[in-house]
Amino acid sequence: MAWIVWLYLINTLFMFIVAIREVRRPAKALNWLAILLVFPVIGFGLYLSMTNPVIRREKLTSPRNDSDTLPDSFSHSALVIAHSLRHLAIHGLRKGKVQMLINGIETYERLMESITKAQNTIDLEYYIYRDDQIGRRFTELLIERANAGVRVRFVRDGWGSRKFPRSQIARMMDAGIDCRTFFPMRFPWVLSYWNYRDHCKIVVVDGQEAFTGGINIGYEYTGLKPNKGFWRDTHMRVTGETAVDLRDVFKAHWNMGAPERINLMTRKHQEKTLKPIEQSTSNSIAPQSMTASVSGLSAEWAAELGTLDDEGSGSESEKLFDAYVQSFEGNPGLPTQVVREVYFICITQCRQTLDITTPYFIPDADIIMALKTAAARGVRVRLLVPRQSDQKIVDLASRTYFGELLEAGVQIYQYNNGMLHAKVMIMDGEIAEVGAANYDMRSFRLNYEVCEVIYSTDIASQLTAQFERDLMDSVPLHIENLLQRSFPQRIMEQGARLLSPMI
Repeated sequence: MAWIVWLYLINTLFMFIVAIREVRRPAKALNWLAILLVFPVIGFGLYLSMTNPVIRREKLTSPRNDSDTLPDSFSHSALVIAHSLRHLAIHGLRKGKVQMLINGIETYERLMESITKAQNTIDLEYYIYRDDQIGRRFTELLIERANAGVRVRFVRDGWGSRKFPRSQIARMMDAGIDCRTFFPMRFPWVLSYWNYRDHCKIVVVDGQEAFTGGINIGYEYTGLKPNKGFWRDTHMRVTGETAVDLRDVFKAHWNMGAPERINLMTRKHQEKTLKPIEQSTSNSIAPQSMTASVSGLSAEWAAELGTLDDEGSGSESEKLFDAYVQSFEGNPGLPTQVVREVYFICITQCRQTLDITTPYFIPDADIIMALKTAAARGVRVRLLVPRQSDQKIVDLASRTYFGELLEAGVQIYQYNNGMLHAKVMIMDGEIAEVGAANYDMRSFRLNYEVCEVIYSTDIASQLTAQFERDLMDSVPLHIENLLQRSFPQRIMEQGARLLSPMI
């Protein structure tokens, strides 16, 4: 029985260490202490591996932040939000043109068109880059552009894109594409930084045109993958000064990436596995035919799913609107949780309306209080989440927050037409936030993220119209629905919330 006493003493010491290290974050400390009680000693090893300090890097800022202001024609809330966010923005307030891209097909069509027209540089950074029908189309196009003399740089996340085959990396490198992996799942990175992930989706073409948002490179984002179903997402295209901010984010992450190295023996082995791939996707495919091929998917999507109506896919969505934009990078190496602070300021400073779309909703206490306070101030707050996402444990944890929000007057809707993956916030009819970050601890504290705050009545109006269309495919959540949950279900939900620091 002596070993039980020793186990208790050791685990108590570990709990004391956790409490001291997380004294400034009581909620996080309590979660980890509970995990240590359930998983003695093992929980401490998990805590160390998931909270190891990340490489510090200077924040991307410039002196312009203090001088740039919105025109007085904007509302008071827009002026306050822009002023409050100026010190967090990468290079202050930028003036540029913005195009909203709804769902995967539209995004891929526009992205392929821009890559095809690239003259000098193409920079790509993705959390997920798959080797499927869509991924191979982009790989072939990148190889073609590299062979045409365009400098192409490609960085992928070591976890999200861990299944991307090295055979394709070898082909890309043979074509002259520079390839890197962000914190790859191999020694020594896997020992220290496995829990810090590059969640960004960034493409920069010729340094003057950029894409970002929630859409990765993969067939499921087209909404045509049988076991996934319809996939509702939002992306954006920016040109002008605003693209420079995303270019600088890419450069910073590129410098942190580990260069790909494929030795001769590995290359010879991979040449054998490449033959089936080369037969199905030939290097001789012209960029124009690739774009036409994706356009064919657009027609197929419209015919099968009926989702591309005149409002969502017509000339309105093809426009570039003038806008003021602030860009933000979430960086776990900084003491400030930039994305969380951006969200908090936007929620607390809006005055009339607040519409939020997010696939994963596991916020901290401050964001919950900000939402409840906004509703108490008379702001119409609407939260749109999936009825069932691709992460069941997240769905369980999310439900534990809904009760107090409903009681505070927040309207909650559950999307019921497939997978909702868009990350959008619209405020007071002229401010919008679009990016890759979710409302969860991982996006706030652990991921490298990017998001844009856009000041434009045109963009806000377009996104609001899309939000209203999404509500037509949603069901409202009422407090009575929560009261009908069974006791075992509530226990499962509370257990999932306990694991929120790790999901």
